[in-house]
Amino acid sequence: MNSWRMRSSAAPVLIAVLIFAGALGAGAFGCAQSESENGARKAGAKIRVTATVGMVGDLARNVGGEHVEVTTLMGPGVDPHLYKASEGDIARLSGADIVFYNGLLLEGKMVDVLVKVARRGKPTVPVSETIDESRLREPPEFQGHYDPHIWFDVSLWAETIPAVVTALSELDPAHAKTYEANGAAYAQTLAALHEEVRAAIATIPKEARVLVTAHDAFGYFGVAYDIEVIGLQGVSTLAEYGLRDVQRIVDLISARSVRAVFVESSVPRRSIEAVVAGCTAKGHDVKIGGQLFSDAMGEAGTPEGTYLGMVRHNVKTIVESLR
Repeated sequence: MNSWRMRSSAAPVLIAVLIFAGALGAGAFGCAQSESENGARKAGAKIRVTATVGMVGDLARNVGGEHVEVTTLMGPGVDPHLYKASEGDIARLSGADIVFYNGLLLEGKMVDVLVKVARRGKPTVPVSETIDESRLREPPEFQGHYDPHIWFDVSLWAETIPAVVTALSELDPAHAKTYEANGAAYAQTLAALHEEVRAAIATIPKEARVLVTAHDAFGYFGVAYDIEVIGLQGVSTLAEYGLRDVQRIVDLISARSVRAVFVESSVPRRSIEAVVAGCTAKGHDVKIGGQLFSDAMGEAGTPEGTYLGMVRHNVKTIVESLR
């Protein structure tokens, strides 16, 4: 299995990163690598999985079941666009048997670390690699790259299952049948969830289906479930917004009598609060309809701490505020 895979659209950015990663010394990784070599997985032991974001970690748990032990680097409220790996993260990556990440430049500032881990021979798998590229969004403002927020179309997220099934089966052939069965069962669960979301959003009157959020993370959601999505910031939170962007959103909300806007758990509230204040000054009363989980899931042990619960929370919040 190839330990490092990349989409062609990301290649120009990653070429420079690969050169940089190759120049990195063994200092940051030396200690962690030694720990990994000394702690090789024993026969019958659980596969040590390290995932970058919660959605990917949850995917690995559903496919791996009792045969995996999953560690997620980025917890609730963490923005993966801005995240930088700590020394502890490097140790967790090096100590894993396999690493799963989203790809499509979601983990932008971690790319050099992931390249380094892969070059050490660690299976390092972007779950987005099995998605048909024709289904990926390529926003013009995102410098020719694909939108990485693939989990917001549940049917699209289901296309990531084969990447995890294949990677775990190659690493642990003895349980390949189990991974295949788990993957098939989870695919059926996601198919049902996809229809559940479609039916719920359809209850919002067509003219009221306008989803205003802090950044443009919900593009796939809009396409899949027929709702117009407007983000103050671009696809990545690295893109800054200014007064002109706020005024643009304020004018649109006022002109179309939008009832509610939404904050995101991984993005500061001040951007949407500025929009609400602008609408108030313009004479249009708009409320904050609630908090959506965009680039991070909820707390572990809560419904929102799973992919299914995260999706259902978002849909319930949107429907109750816009319907």
